[in-house]
Amino acid sequence: MSAMTEVSSLTGRLLVATPALADPNFDRAVVLLLDHDEEGSLGVVLNRPTPVGVGDILEGWGDLAVEPGVVFQGGPVSLDSALGVAVVPGGASGETGPLGWRRVHGAIGLVDLEAPPELLASALGSLRIFAGYAGWGPGQLEDELVDGAWYVVESEPGDVSSPSPERLWREVLRRQRSELAMVATYPDDPSLN
Repeated sequence: MSAMTEVSSLTGRLLVATPALADPNFDRAVVLLLDHDEEGSLGVVLNRPTPVGVGDILEGWGDLAVEPGVVFQGGPVSLDSALGVAVVPGGASGETGPLGWRRVHGAIGLVDLEAPPELLASALGSLRIFAGYAGWGPGQLEDELVDGAWYVVESEPGDVSSPSPERLWREVLRRQRSELAMVATYPDDPSLN
């Protein structure tokens, strides 16, 4: 496979699970792609809150996490590791973001959780902490896209900090300007329809 151009990279976009996706790890999942290139893809599931408070596992970061202030299950890989994803207001412009934050796409970036939280406190608009991530090897995600497992849509900075993560799948689909908006009405169990 030739090197991907900026246009073909899906970094910063959302993968929205189709109703046909059978993997229970991704049932009605909304995944923010943090990296996508010829070596594979990495993202976090935005709509899987856990009952574990951020402050219970990462001292100092709990006060900075947006509601609900819990850790989210970012995916089935490396559940013992944590990723911080934050929106920095004004971070979409070309200027460098705050120390301890690395731009992924627009105003969305990764937070260095080894940095002192107070270093970033004044710059963060919203922060979510994820345990684990979703990962795909070279070409694996592209194969799943061809198989119809995912819809690829644009992300919005508010997706990272949705106050109602349980409704994010429907909300993201509903805002699409195509037939995808109708998929938002797909029943949880079509056999009961």
